[in-house]
Amino acid sequence: MKKRVCLQSFPVDILTYQNALDFSMSAVDNGENFQIITINPEMIECAKKNKDFANIIQHAELVVADGVGIKIALKLKGVNQERIGGVDLSRSLIELCAKNGLRLGLLGAKEEVISTLVDKLKSEFENINIVFSHNGYFDDENVLLSQIKDARPQVLLCALGSPKQEFIIHRLKEMLQGCVMIGVGGSFDVFAGFVQRAPIIWQKLGLEWLYRVIKQPQRFKRIFPTLPIFLFESIIDSVRK
Repeated sequence: MKKRVCLQSFPVDILTYQNALDFSMSAVDNGENFQIITINPEMIECAKKNKDFANIIQHAELVVADGVGIKIALKLKGVNQERIGGVDLSRSLIELCAKNGLRLGLLGAKEEVISTLVDKLKSEFENINIVFSHNGYFDDENVLLSQIKDARPQVLLCALGSPKQEFIIHRLKEMLQGCVMIGVGGSFDVFAGFVQRAPIIWQKLGLEWLYRVIKQPQRFKRIFPTLPIFLFESIIDSVRK
């Protein structure tokens, strides 16, 4: 059993990294659809303004703490939760697909990115079974979802950016069977080698977000003032506990 706490009216699961993987694989074994949300402050602030997105978060099978902002907010509530990064978790799911012969689907990013990623994964993992791959650009969502349904992936990584990727996954939960689905943002660019990930020391210090802002200044507007506002509201939220 996993413990779930409420953070500014949104759920966050308190568990270890290995627990998250175990729950995911159990869902596949049991033929259940399983949506993983790697929640961060920007997603929570977005969900406060978007009831449909808030509903998706509320009903996700697993909501893990991605980002130092979430970890700090939980700490204010007296909860010590390790950060479970979306990049790391999705990479582990890929490795489990290769190890256990699971059908893998990949959706999102630019065509050159996803085509390079598919080639790299096939080169790295001899037995990987990629049953579906498509870039993040499509005219007819219904046709795309039908193609994914026909491919019957058991693990689907969706890199369309939030909240679009979470809405797509939510729709697929009604169409697939026994599939673990996770929104992975820009992870495909990292896996394919188009974007360099922060050095390990930055990751361990919880400053990977800052490294990305330095490397990609356009991210600044997305994070600020969202992060300071979120932390201020988290302080208020912790007082009410």
